[in-house]
Amino acid sequence: MKEITLYTDGACSGNPGPGGCGTVLLFGAHRKEFSSGYRLTTNNRMEILSVIIGLEALNQPCRVALYSDSRYVIDAVAKGWAKRWQANNWMRTKKDAALNTDLWARLLLLLEKHEVTCHWVKGHAGNPENERCDELARAAILRTDEWQDDVIPAT
Repeated sequence: MKEITLYTDGACSGNPGPGGCGTVLLFGAHRKEFSSGYRLTTNNRMEILSVIIGLEALNQPCRVALYSDSRYVIDAVAKGWAKRWQANNWMRTKKDAALNTDLWARLLLLLEKHEVTCHWVKGHAGNPENERCDELARAAILRTDEWQDDVIPAT
């Protein structure tokens, strides 16, 4: 299996509001960057989607070292929370429904395909790849040609 390093970040201006994803994939000397922006979304959706974008770009099963500054994403994957929510019909507790279930379902399918190890990194702390993902995500927020994220949960 190829060993890939994946850095991700999501950003939002307002929550909900315009948002963006930034993703950096590293394989040996190869590097790929992705970004996408949305007119209306949430920060957590952008954090999850940035991981999905990176994993969907891989055309074969890989060993992936995932680096994110999102505790929401890292903990939900590494501690098995997202799998448990899915097993409990997308309920976090007996009373509280999980949010962003469309994205968690997509991500869980990708996690079955790839061997992913999660690493939390402190945001805005000088990690060059994390900083690059933040730049990509923030730049994507400013693009006006992007689409609406239509799956914003009602508040």
